[in-house]
Amino acid sequence: MLIEFSVSNFRSFREKQTFSMVAAPRLKKGDNVFKPEVKGEKLPDLLKVAAIYGPNASGKSNLIKAFSIVSEVAMRQPSAQLTPLPVAPFRFDPQLANQPTRVELHFVYAEQRYQFELALTQERIVEERLIAFPKGKESLLYERCYLPAGEANYFGGLVAGEEYSFGQQLEGGKDLHELWRRSTGPQVLFIVQAVANSSEDLKQLREPLIWLQAGFNIISGDLNIWAKAVQKLAEEHPVAAQSISSFLQDVDVPVTSIRFDQKQFKPLESNLTDIWQKISSKGRAVLTHRTALGEAEFTFEEESVGTQNLIGFWMPWSISGQSKFTVINKNRMLVVDELDSSLHPEIVASLVAKHIKSDPPAQLIFTTHDTHLMDTKLLRRDQFWLTERDVNGATQLRSIHDFEGRESEDIEKRYYEGRYRGLPFIRRG
Repeated sequence: MLIEFSVSNFRSFREKQTFSMVAAPRLKKGDNVFKPEVKGEKLPDLLKVAAIYGPNASGKSNLIKAFSIVSEVAMRQPSAQLTPLPVAPFRFDPQLANQPTRVELHFVYAEQRYQFELALTQERIVEERLIAFPKGKESLLYERCYLPAGEANYFGGLVAGEEYSFGQQLEGGKDLHELWRRSTGPQVLFIVQAVANSSEDLKQLREPLIWLQAGFNIISGDLNIWAKAVQKLAEEHPVAAQSISSFLQDVDVPVTSIRFDQKQFKPLESNLTDIWQKISSKGRAVLTHRTALGEAEFTFEEESVGTQNLIGFWMPWSISGQSKFTVINKNRMLVVDELDSSLHPEIVASLVAKHIKSDPPAQLIFTTHDTHLMDTKLLRRDQFWLTERDVNGATQLRSIHDFEGRESEDIEKRYYEGRYRGLPFIRRG
């Protein structure tokens, strides 16, 4: 579960900006928060949902891209060929052009709290640090720092290359630590290399790596590729087809069943076609709709774009733990860019309400322009976040709870009045 996320010098983010899922005290709507399970430590309640608003080009999508930095880098495997890492500095400040992007994550996984810090350029990882908090006590597991030639280290000496520090509690022993260090390339996380070169018995780094690789399940852009994957999954697992039908019926799409008719593929023309067919269904999806006049069948291609998007959205929704379909791995946080662009506002509100009632609790973060969700009957003040650009073109990120106001106030009305800022400045005439 995410506690807090910070980013600096990344796209429109200049100075350090922090996004928090920590619930503010003394606000009502207890169903909107949950208590994280952590051994030997009592943490504040965390939010189940956070909605991010702001004008176009204010940084909402860049925040979603920032969330994906760690998981993208954590999924990288050692390679002799160097490829650019997924970062880009803030362009309006020349002094930051050659400085690293920095991200910091505080999260809970397997009843343990962690802090992970990463600094990187497109060329290499500059800093990497992992801290655990067993029973609430800070314990450095390892840290890594790259110093270019001519730069001073902490002791004032001039050092070039990487320096490592290993905590006394880090399992494996000195010889194994040295093997991990020597095996780690400039574009590979140390934690990735360490886990790859250790036995299954060593779990101290393996468990946080699981969350760093898969904690953020990010949906951005076209849902078509998800819809293709859903059809393949439903064809192979009938229980998934049933779950999809139930999901559609819950949002007022009267699909009672899904079946698959065999279809013929054209000869492969490229590697891309080969990849596409591997994730595509081998049969043609046929959806049965039921109305007061009876039943009718439609192929997937005949369905509306909205229904196709809903079918695609079912998979990440299920991955986040919102489905009884047990084949899919759960316990991942769902992050969606522009949730309202693919789904009707009433459907979005229904899904948010359903997510709030989920058990076990899960986290949903999304950007949106749909201010109808600014309803204090649905969400709390601390669940609304705003992005806006300052005079330097840099994204500023803040919670509506940072502004003075009553818990029951009309947030949508005050938002359009400019009380929270975060509105586009439109020139008239």
